[in-house]
Amino acid sequence: MNKDQFVLGVDYGTDSVRSLIINATNGEIAASSVYFYPRWRDGLYCDPASNLFRQHPLDYIEGLEASILGCIQQVSSSTTALIKAISIDTTGSTPIGVDKRGTPLALIPGFEKNPNAMFVLWKDHTAVKEAREINAHAKRFKTNYLKFAGGIYSSEWFWAKLLHILRSDTKVRDSCYSFVEHCDWIPFLLTGGQKVAGIKRSVCAAGHKALWAEEFGGLPPDEFFSALDPVLKGYTSRLFKDTYSADMPAGMLCKEWSEKLGLPATTIVGIGAFDAHMGAVGGQIEAYHLSKVMGTSTCDMLVAPTEAMDGILVKGICGQVPGSVIPGMVGMEAGQSAFGDAYAWFRKLISWPLENLFDKNDPKLRDKLQKTMDSLLNQLTMQAETLPLHENAELSLDWLNGRRTPDANQLLKGALINLNLASDAPSVFRAIAESTCFGAKAIVDCFREQGIPVKGLIGLGGVAKKSPYIMQMMADIMGMPIRIHSAEQSCALGAAMFAATTAGIYPRVEEAMDAMGPGFENIYQPRMENSFHYDRRYEQYRSLGRYIENITVLSNFP
Repeated sequence: MNKDQFVLGVDYGTDSVRSLIINATNGEIAASSVYFYPRWRDGLYCDPASNLFRQHPLDYIEGLEASILGCIQQVSSSTTALIKAISIDTTGSTPIGVDKRGTPLALIPGFEKNPNAMFVLWKDHTAVKEAREINAHAKRFKTNYLKFAGGIYSSEWFWAKLLHILRSDTKVRDSCYSFVEHCDWIPFLLTGGQKVAGIKRSVCAAGHKALWAEEFGGLPPDEFFSALDPVLKGYTSRLFKDTYSADMPAGMLCKEWSEKLGLPATTIVGIGAFDAHMGAVGGQIEAYHLSKVMGTSTCDMLVAPTEAMDGILVKGICGQVPGSVIPGMVGMEAGQSAFGDAYAWFRKLISWPLENLFDKNDPKLRDKLQKTMDSLLNQLTMQAETLPLHENAELSLDWLNGRRTPDANQLLKGALINLNLASDAPSVFRAIAESTCFGAKAIVDCFREQGIPVKGLIGLGGVAKKSPYIMQMMADIMGMPIRIHSAEQSCALGAAMFAATTAGIYPRVEEAMDAMGPGFENIYQPRMENSFHYDRRYEQYRSLGRYIENITVLSNFP
């Protein structure tokens, strides 16, 4: 390929949306722009104490326009004219109620400030009760509709959230015609969709979160849902039967968005997918290598040849779906509900005096306090690195936001034991870091114990690139190397790779990965003397987990 051709990759994260303009010829980044959601930043429509996390569609729409225009301003008009396609990834499952036209209810008068009319963010756990009911209900059917979802349905997923919203808010229930994932709605928006029936649903979201499977002929039948609760009657007919992989087009950029963004009217819009799935592609995933997108949570992706997975159902993960990561391969998802969030929680905990006991109206003091808080995790890391390894040191459980894998259970809580009067902030921080790495090892064990080999680890995301301490600890705990990918924004890069494939620049996304991928910048090798120590600590972690799980079951099921 000699002629420059450009594509846009858009990555919707938890806090912000980032857009990249990338030269599809060689993967060079021509422009990058980020937009932080203002309503989310201000804590609107959320209640962490009740695990309610909602995001307003205006944050997404404004962010889409601002981040893409921020990129366009950095390149020449001749480059803009050569943009061939745009693809997006989002968090998930992050669905929203829409009317027959596909308009999110929060954009309709009367619903503007109603959290139930907004996107239900991936980490919203208000639907724990509904997930528990779905799991119990599924056992009554001869067909195992959960078998491709790891056998356990999560409160973080599509149907649990839909049921909770419909039960919680009569006004929303009466106006909600359908439910749409964020990754499906943005392409619909960009292509000027006017009817909800015209939304092209991604196999990624449908298969991993909504119980869609080719073997079922689509979604489970209406009677499965209506027997669970009559409020769900008829919803399967308002949703979808067909799904599409991310290498396929959703349509062409509509006139409104072409003019708004200054992009060619010939720009192709690709089918969307979840961030970790496209991030795995951006991180140049390989068969049987666990791609770990490490941010506020982790999403761990594994791909295997379709023929190798024939007759294999992996229990306890977040689904196995043909084509959800790379078309022609089975994508398997796992993850941890809190990873970076665990460190952020501890930082917030010990920063309480800085946040609350000083006069923040003093500009000089405010700046000093902010710098102190910004450096806190780095200082904790430096001190934690000097601590000697000790079998009876402080021990933590990483379930601060529930457990995603193995065996999803959002009722579970974090724990901290082995405290004594010598326990200080660095030693507790080390315990929290260990627990997140132990949680990662539990995921690898889940695959291996069921006959799925994990041949290597690929680290992606902020924690992977910014914390050598945690990455070296993870290599030690895993007892295997972890390669760190060079991409600063692997999810947006993966979206761009799919955009290049959708536009026909490359016939297969694997070829886009080879041509546009920057490769790996570092590798952490396990230190075997530390691995022996962590093997013993890992058994303590598992014992603590079993204890916490037992008392959680007793407290919720008297």
